[in-house]
Amino acid sequence: MLTATLGPAERGSALARMAEQELDVLVVGAGVVGAGTALDAATRGLTTGIVEARDWGSGTSSRSSKLIHGGLRYLEMLDFALVREALKERGLLLQRLAPHLVKPVPFLYPLQHRVWERFYAGAGVTLYDTMALSSGHGRGLPHHRHLSRKSALRVAPCLRKDALVGALQYYDAQMDDARYTMTLVRTAAAYGALAANRARVIGFLREGERVVGARVEDVEAGGVYEVRTRQIVNATGVWTDDTQALIGERGQFHVRASKGIHLVVPKDRIHSATGLILRTEKSVLFVIPWGRHWIVGTTDTDWSLDKSHPAASSADIDYLLEHVNSVLAVPLTRDDVEGVYAGLRPLLAGESEATSQLSREHTVAHPVPGLVVVAGGKYTTYRVMAKDAVDAAVHGLAHRVAGCVTEEIPLAGAEGYHALWNARARIAARTGLHVARIEHLLNRYGSLSEELLQLIEDDPSLGRPLGGADDYLRAEVVYAASHEGARHLDDVLTRRTRISIETFDRGTLSAREAAELMAPVLGWDKDQVEKEVEHYEKRVEAERESQRQPDDQTADAARLGAPDIVPL
Repeated sequence: MLTATLGPAERGSALARMAEQELDVLVVGAGVVGAGTALDAATRGLTTGIVEARDWGSGTSSRSSKLIHGGLRYLEMLDFALVREALKERGLLLQRLAPHLVKPVPFLYPLQHRVWERFYAGAGVTLYDTMALSSGHGRGLPHHRHLSRKSALRVAPCLRKDALVGALQYYDAQMDDARYTMTLVRTAAAYGALAANRARVIGFLREGERVVGARVEDVEAGGVYEVRTRQIVNATGVWTDDTQALIGERGQFHVRASKGIHLVVPKDRIHSATGLILRTEKSVLFVIPWGRHWIVGTTDTDWSLDKSHPAASSADIDYLLEHVNSVLAVPLTRDDVEGVYAGLRPLLAGESEATSQLSREHTVAHPVPGLVVVAGGKYTTYRVMAKDAVDAAVHGLAHRVAGCVTEEIPLAGAEGYHALWNARARIAARTGLHVARIEHLLNRYGSLSEELLQLIEDDPSLGRPLGGADDYLRAEVVYAASHEGARHLDDVLTRRTRISIETFDRGTLSAREAAELMAPVLGWDKDQVEKEVEHYEKRVEAERESQRQPDDQTADAARLGAPDIVPL
């Protein structure tokens, strides 16, 4: 089984080794596109490094709607090529690349007009399913079906009877976006990539016009490394313009940030066996099954304030509640909201004033020799973006390079997943854990679950649930720090797990126990444990305060009231 560890020792070694040799490719930014680019480059046999200023996927790639989808609404825009490409990728991820992380999810689309809308929407969903099949990767998801109002209400009793005359049900897929991105980095490391988070590019090395490397600051331990490389790929998403400014050039395109917020509510607040997709005046609204919760989102508004911590305002929350309550028999209230998160989409500017109309297609450019920039796109098509970025980079290399092979490279944990899933009852009996716990581990770690089970065998106390967050085992906190690159409490509660949005206390009740579990792995003393807990509590309070503010400006100011634990 192919695996790699992203622990403290491996991080330090990666930074040192990047400075000791000339790389073929250095990837800047470890969101899903950067992580995918590192995997693509490493599996072509290129010496590869990837650095990230904060945590893996800590920007856009941990704050999405967590959907792997073809983009049904892009059919209305007649963007058939984008939909076909995304549907192919959806099938690859479900069937071959990450079956442990990507799962089918049903959606109900309520119809409000009896004849024309059923025909119009039905034709669109039929085309959607047909394009998926024609891609060669459409198996594994049920075909859509037409439902009467009575049948629709049987599937989704939460809907008001007067909110629909019938419905369509179709399938897409979902994943935990932060976990997926981190797994991409681990897979790239398993194929030889050198990976370091909390490592920020503060400048580029130039020889004449050509970019020949980067100055990388170790944000944790201090010190600056000079990393020389034949090609750099700038995959920094909404920070693309900022990164370009380090070489004194804006580049050939501008990336604009669009804010999307999501609410997380408990499963029992919406009585439904299926997700929902609703039309709004601007875009679409999703109600997405998420374990013992629902995710409701999203908004689509221009954002020009702090990019590191986009804030959800009271107006954003009211917008989502108003729109979802327009179809619910029992309305949601503010008291039902467990968690709120906000993310920024990197959109290519200049095509439309309305951010919801901006293209989700991506662009790759070579603004100066030695530097490739990739931007735009959407989560589902990260692998295509990565391929295009590496294809552009290899043009600047003197030697012949193999073509992209990531279509055939399963992510870490995928190999053997189905066999272990079939044996889950036997694994439960062997380990003494409930079969539901084994299923939870398999759907988060795949075949790497065996590494967590070994931790529990060595220390049975790690097999207990984490206090305040019963869905997660204590072993998962230790494993996040020892194997998955988590450097701080925030990394664990926000991205390695989703405790920060899945509990009404936003993870504050779990914070101290989690910090104490991380301490031996990361070498923290009591003072650092206190600092981590205090910082996390301040972050939660700042987010709560921002969500009470009326608009973006006041929400942003409130969120910035809690400083980062490691200033950038």
